[in-house]
Amino acid sequence: MVRVKLDRVSKYFGRVRAVDNVSLEVMDGEFVTLLGPSGCGKTTMLLMIAGIYKPTKGRIYFDDEDVTDIPPKDRNVGMVFQSYALYPHMTVYENIAFPLRIKKLPKSEIDRKVREAAKLLKIDHLLDRKPGQLSGGQQQRVALARALVKEPDVLLLDEPLSNLDALLRVYMRAELKRLQKELKITTIYVTHDQVEAMSMSDRIVVMNEGKVQQIGTPDEVYRNPSNIFVASFIGTPPMNLIRCTYDESRNVLKCPNFEYELPSAWREALSSRTSDELVLGVRPEDIEIGVESPNAKARVLVVEPLGKDVVVTLALDEETSIKAVARAGTQLPTGEVTGLRIPLEKVHVFDGKSGRALI
Repeated sequence: MVRVKLDRVSKYFGRVRAVDNVSLEVMDGEFVTLLGPSGCGKTTMLLMIAGIYKPTKGRIYFDDEDVTDIPPKDRNVGMVFQSYALYPHMTVYENIAFPLRIKKLPKSEIDRKVREAAKLLKIDHLLDRKPGQLSGGQQQRVALARALVKEPDVLLLDEPLSNLDALLRVYMRAELKRLQKELKITTIYVTHDQVEAMSMSDRIVVMNEGKVQQIGTPDEVYRNPSNIFVASFIGTPPMNLIRCTYDESRNVLKCPNFEYELPSAWREALSSRTSDELVLGVRPEDIEIGVESPNAKARVLVVEPLGKDVVVTLALDEETSIKAVARAGTQLPTGEVTGLRIPLEKVHVFDGKSGRALI
């Protein structure tokens, strides 16, 4: 097991700052996910850890050893790509054995390790087949077995589930997590799918435009987002972000079609705002619909039944709509105006200009 440390690492391609001054420490045996939209720098970061890209600035350490200038073959990392990158002319056995043959291990040892890895991933009955005869899920397991067979210090996974269908993806998420905990291998996982990140990770690194936005456990980034980007990226449906104006004299947020009273204890935290433009954030599942004593009202636009829940889109005014999650069976006719309760203990307040979380 190995600890991975990035110390103020940057990667530039011409004028493009793909990764911009990132510092991160991944502990022994930890499962850390790099999460963000396409083009945010997460794969570039993974390729620098693998040694395929060299940082423009900064250093990379495995435990206390500086590996920045060490080539990929000498880093002992296992890597699984989105495309699986299997050799089509080789059998499953030969694909898994390939990294061991490069190391020139004895035949008997190669055979033992290949069969052990195949059994661990439940593909020991497929060893004589070629990749073209396998399903997507089976190919993905072969790629994983090939990465694990050389007993890497660090496992790097670049969106390995994105080619699988929805049902298989759910199964493989649980399987990958089980495998990682069983082998206690330091794992860095790249995805743009926040459900994958939330369900599998010990910690999540949320990235945007080459910069780290927040590092925390799935619970921390969900419940206490550090800024508007994290709040809007994590959660299905994402957090509602309502643009309001702060009336300091009354300690009230003037929001579209309603006013929201704030506790006096929040005045101090709000004093660090850059302007009176603030954003009220509330998760869809925290909004109560059709209540007796509402603190806001909205018109029902769309009702989407999802089995155990109903997602309701509501208009606060002509320009601002929000989403709420109600229990299955909730009857809400389209066009009806309904009372909403936005609980004070569940709201977030962000600076409208910098996007930083104030409350």
